[in-house]
Amino acid sequence: MSAFHDLAAQSYGGDEAGLISGYLFDASAPEPARVIDSAQAAAWLAERCSSGDDADENPAYVWLHFNLSHAHAERWLVRHANLSDTFYETLHEGLPSTRIERADDSLIAVINDVHFEFSFEPSDISTLWISVGPRLVVTARTKPLRSVDALRTAVKAGDAPRSSTELLEHLLRAQADVLVKIVRGVTSRIDRIEDELLAGRLDHKRARLGVLRRLLVRLQRLLAPEPAALFRLLQGPPTWMTEPDAQELRGSTEEFSVVLRDMQALQERIKLLQEEIAANVNEDNNRSLFVLTVVTVLALPINILAGLFGMNVGGIPLADHKHGFWIVVAIVASFTAVAAWAAFRKKR
Repeated sequence: MSAFHDLAAQSYGGDEAGLISGYLFDASAPEPARVIDSAQAAAWLAERCSSGDDADENPAYVWLHFNLSHAHAERWLVRHANLSDTFYETLHEGLPSTRIERADDSLIAVINDVHFEFSFEPSDISTLWISVGPRLVVTARTKPLRSVDALRTAVKAGDAPRSSTELLEHLLRAQADVLVKIVRGVTSRIDRIEDELLAGRLDHKRARLGVLRRLLVRLQRLLAPEPAALFRLLQGPPTWMTEPDAQELRGSTEEFSVVLRDMQALQERIKLLQEEIAANVNEDNNRSLFVLTVVTVLALPINILAGLFGMNVGGIPLADHKHGFWIVVAIVASFTAVAAWAAFRKKR
């Protein structure tokens, strides 16, 4: 049943070509952002390719968001989208490392995002593949992701980026917003754990901190290359990318870098809490070991005497003395008192 729900979630909203959502953006049209399906997108792409209009004369462009779990999604892209071969290579190479590079006259990006049903688990991270050109933006994923869904929601609410570069910038800002929410969620969880630690309730806190730290480490490892890759790309942007769009991309990259620094600071905070919890656990273990040692030392005299007097051999002292028992008790008590004094003196 869970596998059925996973499949339904992955294919939700997709048409027969695996298109989850498609939009035609045209600032000069009465409706700047218009919903289109895969058939309309194929017709629009065929018309623009045959007409060969210049992007500056006709700034309209299309954004298509695909579900790669659909069997026909990649076939449709190959048949109609005319994307760079580099895009298809990134789809099949299986490397989730973040990167943004130029391929022909387009941008190819591989970025990582958290699942729509994010539950603060390190496994709730997946890949989004992007191809950005002057007329066409293609995003593709295998599982529902939060950032691209936030961008879809914004477009449905009336947000209409004027260019494909601005759409990419909005996606990167949506990704940064999602990371900010994750950082806030992790921070609130760490605050609760810290309060419980100060109150002396240590049950299961180390495991919870370990999960949060693994999540942040994985996000940091996967997302850290993104700002540097975009900065390198902006040193030599495509000819169709305007300078204002390039500046907006730089701004979004700087915001993303700030979020990554906050994540790194959270990792350090978690590390300090783990060290403090480990120190408290060691202190409790040392205290328990000391109590066990003291009990063992206090029981040593009586165990020795019990062993000696229980050998049932001739010549046992005080065997016929009428106060022999109390004499032995006094001897044991004296040795026990000396052992206790020595143990507690060493502790101090």
